Amino acid sequence: MRRPDQQTTTRPAPEATLGTGNGTGTGPAGPDAAPGTPPAGARSAGPGEPSGPPAATGTPAARPGSAGTGSAGTGPAGAGFTGFTGEPTAEGALAPYLRGQAAEFLRSLRLHHEYSAPADAGGHGAAEAARALRRAARRIGGSLHTFRAALDPHWADQLRGELAWLTGILAREHAYANRLARLVDALHLLSGPTLPAARGARAAGEAAGADAQGRAALGVGAARAAALLERRLTLARTRSHSAALQALGSSRFHAIADAVALLASEVPAPSGHAGRAAAASLLEPAELAEQRLLTAVAALPPDDTGPYNETQDAAWHQARLLLRLHRYAHEVVLGGADPGLTAPGHALDLHRDAVEAAGAAAAAARTPRIAPATAYALGVLHADQRHGVESARAAFRETWPYATALAAP
Repeated sequence: MRRPDQQTTTRPAPEATLGTGNGTGTGPAGPDAAPGTPPAGARSAGPGEPSGPPAATGTPAARPGSAGTGSAGTGPAGAGFTGFTGEPTAEGALAPYLRGQAAEFLRSLRLHHEYSAPADAGGHGAAEAARALRRAARRIGGSLHTFRAALDPHWADQLRGELAWLTGILAREHAYANRLARLVDALHLLSGPTLPAARGARAAGEAAGADAQGRAALGVGAARAAALLERRLTLARTRSHSAALQALGSSRFHAIADAVALLASEVPAPSGHAGRAAAASLLEPAELAEQRLLTAVAALPPDDTGPYNETQDAAWHQARLLLRLHRYAHEVVLGGADPGLTAPGHALDLHRDAVEAAGAAAAAARTPRIAPATAYALGVLHADQRHGVESARAAFRETWPYATALAAP
C-alpha cells in the first residue's frame, strides 16, 4: 500500500519505532512515514516501488504538490501507531486489533441494550450505540476477509458472513431516515422562492419570471411529492426498525455475540505448519487489498462518457467497498488510518447516498395514479440527485491522490 510521498503505505520501514522520525524521509515508518490505507477485505496494492516514473500497472504516482520520497515529514503524526521492528505478524498486529474491535462490539452492544430500555427507547444514545456496533462489526468482518490466510479459514468465513448479515440489518433504518431527510430538503430547495433580479436588467427579469413560473409549477407537486416520499420511506424505516429488533433478539444474533465474545479473548489461528507460515506476515494480503483498490479505481468510467448511465453505479460502489477494506487493512498493519484517503472516501459516501436517493425518487414516481404535478416534482428531484451523483464523482477524482490510477485505460 503506497502513499503518494512514500515508497509504500503498508510496508513499514525496517527497524521502525514509534515517534522517532528524523525529518529526512528516511526515518522510522508511521502512518505518515508509511502511508497507504489497506482495508480489511483483501483488496490492497502490491509492494511499493521506489520513487520515479509511475508504472503503467496502477502504481500510485506522487500527489500533485506533495514532496517526493525524500521530503521531510509532510503528513500528520501517526496517532495510535504501534510501530514494528519487522514485518507485522498475525500475533503482533492482527490479533490485538481483532480483540480490540471485539471489545468495542461488546461495549456498544451493552450500551445499545441500556439505551433501548423502555424509558429511553428510540433516543439519540441508542442510535449512536447502533452506529458504533456497526463500525466494530464492519472492521472485524473486513479484517477477516483481508487476512483470512492468517486465521482459521472456516471460522473466518462463517463469522464474516454473519457479521455482514448483522450490519446490513442494522444499517437499513439509518439509511432510510437519512434518505428521507435528504429528499425532503432537496424538494424544499428546488421549490423555494426565487432570488430577485438585478434592477434595470430586462433579460434578467425575464429569466427570473420564467424561473418563477417553473418554480410555481414545481411547487404545486412538491408538497404532494414530499408527503408521498415520507409515507413510503417512513414505512420502510419502521419495517427496518422492527427487523433490527427481531434480529437483535434472535438466536442467530446471540450466536454472533458469543463468537465475538470469544474473539475478544482468543483469535483462532490456522492449523498446521503451512497455516503458521501463512500467518507470519500480513503485508502480502494488505498489499493485495491495495492493488485491488487501485485496479478498481483505474477501471472507473471516465468523465466524458456522455449522458449519465445508471449501470455505471455498480463500479463506483465496488470502489467504495474496496477503499473501506483498504482502510481497515491499513489500520491493522500501520496502526492508523491514512489521512490522504479521507476526502476520497467521503466523496464515495456522498455518491452512494445520492444514488440511493435518486433511486427512491424514481421509485416514488412509478407509484400508480399519482397526479402529473407530483410526478413532475419527483422527476425534477430525480434529476437533482443525479447531479449530486456527478458532483460526488468529480469530487472523488479531484481528491484521489494517485493520478496514474485514474489515467489508466
